[in-house]
Amino acid sequence: MSRRKKRHEHANHERWLVSYADFITLLFAFFVVLYASSQQDHKKAARVSAAIEGAFQELGVFSGSAPGPIMWAEAAAPPSNNESATAPDLSNLVPKMSKEGAGGGSGPNLEELRRELEEALGEEIKNHEIEMRVTPEGLVVSLREIGFFNSGDATLLSGGKSTLERIAKALNKAGFQIRVEGHTDNVPIHTPRFKSNWELSTARATEVVALLVEDYGFNPGQVSAAGYSQYRPLAKNDTEEGRKTNRRVDVVVVTRNPQAEQNSRSLQLGRPGIDSQLVNSTPH
Repeated sequence: MSRRKKRHEHANHERWLVSYADFITLLFAFFVVLYASSQQDHKKAARVSAAIEGAFQELGVFSGSAPGPIMWAEAAAPPSNNESATAPDLSNLVPKMSKEGAGGGSGPNLEELRRELEEALGEEIKNHEIEMRVTPEGLVVSLREIGFFNSGDATLLSGGKSTLERIAKALNKAGFQIRVEGHTDNVPIHTPRFKSNWELSTARATEVVALLVEDYGFNPGQVSAAGYSQYRPLAKNDTEEGRKTNRRVDVVVVTRNPQAEQNSRSLQLGRPGIDSQLVNSTPH
């Protein structure tokens, strides 16, 4: 009886393709999940960005027109049905500016004040001796060095005094908190009177505060002076025009928003600056 020869099974050398296909499928699923997550985060980031922009639009920082209601649907893509997150409320981070006044009607009406100052200082603004802008802290009236101080000196010029008098008439109203800030460029100074830009910037701010209190009847408890030297520039100091812009005294009408002030103080911790608060005393 003849034996049947046992047939040898053919070896499959392509079984690795099965494992490879499984790996590719898993990898594809992984990247799909990553893509979906990134799109979700992008929507959230867009809503946060829209919230920040809306808050600053209420201040008039991004627009010269009067603030109006912000429509979130126009600023960012609407959330999907599965999304419960809403645009964050940033109303406490910056002081609001409304027709009734800043800080919910309890502070100064900055838009009205700005228009009044623009009418009173039209010539100086045209000559670039004064510049006004709105910041999260309030309305800033920048007095450029030209027309107000001689180079390296802290005595206000006679022409600058007449301009300051017009500013004082508009600012000397109940509820206005005024902070006068001195700023310089980065060119070192060393004179018998001023050893550094710190002293020069602080002396100029104090000079303006003294005039506001002594000559124009400001309440000393509502006025303060600060010197920041070269460390808060508005322009680069590598050009003469930039240095002229940075040599200034800023008169800041601070909005009365307690939460905003607390946030501002927290942000300013560690910033270089020499502050002298003039409270219940008359400058000399």
